[in-house]
Amino acid sequence: MDDVRLYSPSPLETMPTSASYPVFSYGAASLRSPFSAQVAAGEEGLVRGEPRGEPDRQRPRQYLERFSIEQFEMVGTMVSASGAYALLRGAGAVHRLKVGDYLGRNEGRVVSVSETRVEVVELVPDGQGAWLERPRSLSLNAHS
Repeated sequence: MDDVRLYSPSPLETMPTSASYPVFSYGAASLRSPFSAQVAAGEEGLVRGEPRGEPDRQRPRQYLERFSIEQFEMVGTMVSASGAYALLRGAGAVHRLKVGDYLGRNEGRVVSVSETRVEVVELVPDGQGAWLERPRSLSLNAHS
């Protein structure tokens, strides 16, 4: 051990300086999710879809219309004498929806409930003063 202490440590090589890069902030929060279905565009640049009248502004809003449809996942189904219900997890709880209920911020109306899928039709503005029906679906999450 004394022999080791007699030798002075060799100087360390200096660390190479790294190049600094400009900071880039990716702001895609306002864009469509890459995992949701695209709305097809026609040759004229118009959005295809089922033209429809304006949403019913007099209709009482349901609780789940406060949240984005992307926040929900289907975790099961339930069948009773009154019909089939989809069980959706989101907004801090599990919610029961049937055909005719509304979901999401775009006037999403539940049009069918099966064991593996919930079909929703949303009303979205076409950018030219009219409204289009946009089909959406939530599939059963097998890992729930």
